[in-house]
Amino acid sequence: MKRLRAALLAAVVGATAIIAPIAIAPSASAHGWITSPASRQDHCAKGTTSFDCGSIKYEPQSVEAPKGSMKCSGGSGYAILDDASKPWPRTTTGRDVTFQWNLTANHATSVWEYFVDGQLFATFDGGGVQPPKDISHTLKGLPLGNHTILARWNVSNTVNAFYNCVDLTVTADGTNPGGGENPGGGEGENPGGGEPGTCTDAAWASTSVYTGGAKVSHDGNVYEAKWWTQNNVPGSEAWGPWKLIGAC
Repeated sequence: MKRLRAALLAAVVGATAIIAPIAIAPSASAHGWITSPASRQDHCAKGTTSFDCGSIKYEPQSVEAPKGSMKCSGGSGYAILDDASKPWPRTTTGRDVTFQWNLTANHATSVWEYFVDGQLFATFDGGGVQPPKDISHTLKGLPLGNHTILARWNVSNTVNAFYNCVDLTVTADGTNPGGGENPGGGEGENPGGGEPGTCTDAAWASTSVYTGGAKVSHDGNVYEAKWWTQNNVPGSEAWGPWKLIGAC
């Protein structure tokens, strides 16, 4: 009887040893992220931040969460990407900027969305097909100043999207670090950008007082005041009192 019990115990232990590795094996997490201008997770992966980013430095391609979030992390486990108090490195560019993606798994895509300081600036239709792994998109007519660009890559056949934040300093004489015009990216719609046109709204003045809802023109773009403000240059602060409406 004892021998039988010992044999049964050995059989169970052996079966567990075989099954356990299968049960705990992690699923593959390979998707994609923006490498130029460097996104926050790209800076973490390259070690170009002055602080420790945590585990995201090992998998910059894996910032995946349900669609619709406005967080740099998308609400995933990489909350450090949302911390605006961190000294995230900024890339100096001109008003036209090409965003280069590195896709390690090119999922079928519904739409690519780009937000400037929380406002939708440009969209690129993915057509529900797999994009090339080196896809890029060019945003034109970005407002001058310091801005955080949130890019959302929406997968067409799941409820999830991939999230990237890119910190820029846009200058009048800056250059496009990526160059090029949407290689593999198709045509995009730019509801918030474009080339500066003729502005019909009054020009912003440093001495004027503006209340919420007031609109002004500045550097070829139209801005709307979020609240009372005076002497705050439109487009100069990522989370300032002015909301970018679009090019004149």
